[in-house]
Amino acid sequence: MAFRLVESRSETENKTVRFPVDLINDIEKAISGKNITFSKFVITACQYALENLEETEKPTSNV
Repeated sequence: MAFRLVESRSETENKTVRFPVDLINDIEKAISGKNITFSKFVITACQYALENLEETEKPTSNV
């Protein structure tokens, strides 16, 4: 599956995450000139990572 930036609106919650400065710079370069925020890029990257974990690595739900 390719990494795609998709627009969506959902409930959100603030979390504080520390990023290495070089990673922040790389992300800002990647989104420069595009209609995407830093937060949306990071959210999409996290969703992509979760969807593409190997089956044995995926977190299990206790529901």
